[in-house]
Amino acid sequence: MENETPQSGTETDQAATTEESAATPQYAPEVLDSEAEKKNSGRADVNLDLVLDVPVEVSLRVGSTDITIRDLVSLVEGSVISLDEVAGEPMNVLVNGTLIASGEIVIVDDMYGVRLIDVVSPVERIEQLN
Repeated sequence: MENETPQSGTETDQAATTEESAATPQYAPEVLDSEAEKKNSGRADVNLDLVLDVPVEVSLRVGSTDITIRDLVSLVEGSVISLDEVAGEPMNVLVNGTLIASGEIVIVDDMYGVRLIDVVSPVERIEQLN
């Protein structure tokens, strides 16, 4: 009978992982993009069902300003902070921090809402991500 030394689970796992990584080709992002374009060329419909239920945060940007820490610590109830946006101008509508539209505030059933005035095109939205 031959003496066999059993391999520990981690050694076996490491060997399997090494074999898998050797069998799986590694691609640069440019190669993956060009391969995706080849697969999707001539295909107008994209299955968005996978992401349609993913929650996103929609927010309005009213304005902003820079103040000193001295001014910040001296704020009390009733203090007014002047912002950089002009009153009456459309506000920026952001989705997960990305500008997608501009709009005006409306009231819907005693709650605030936003009426979209100008929506950024899908191409411009994708360019903003890069």
